[in-house]
Amino acid sequence: MDTIYLSDRTRPEPWNKGKLIGQKPPFKAKEVWSIRIRLQIADHKRDLALFDLAIDSKLRGCDLVRLRVNDLWIGGEIRHRAKLVQSKTGAPVQFEVTQQTRDALEAWRRFKGLNPQDWLFPSRKDPARPISTRQYGRIVNRWVGMIGLPISAYGTHSLRRTKATLIYRKTGNVRAVQLLLGHTKLDSTVRYLGVELEDALELAESIEL
Repeated sequence: MDTIYLSDRTRPEPWNKGKLIGQKPPFKAKEVWSIRIRLQIADHKRDLALFDLAIDSKLRGCDLVRLRVNDLWIGGEIRHRAKLVQSKTGAPVQFEVTQQTRDALEAWRRFKGLNPQDWLFPSRKDPARPISTRQYGRIVNRWVGMIGLPISAYGTHSLRRTKATLIYRKTGNVRAVQLLLGHTKLDSTVRYLGVELEDALELAESIEL
């Protein structure tokens, strides 16, 4: 019996055709500053506060957008360190709020006239709701395009991974990064950083026999 071959037209298109598979890369330090400077020049107070807080907090988008003013402010001042319970894992996580981020947040709060119980980043259509994770994703896409990077290659997780990756690169301390990301298992942090193979190769290259 003759073998019948399916024509190219009848073959199903691969689900990943035209898509970048894998984790979104973190931003490099120069890219962080490039975005930040553009937001400062444009006087985009909300975006600058959102961007700086995303970098500092290392929070997932779902937790970042649902922050309220009183999650960060106490007694009229912004906390240097904040703590919240992650919606995905139910585990608490702490994060630092640097002076740069505190300045951006305070400028945004005053400009918007936010009260303690208000969402930190309210929706423009309905202030009773925070911006959605989808809207946050579109904002991130705008930042990425603003500095000429491919939008398809980056996402909200790029912001979550940026400072964590820089800390790991500088210290090699996976345990510290695990705590900062709020991971319950160290293996999750190792996979999330995606650097173990590269590190192993660098070690191998440094040894001469």
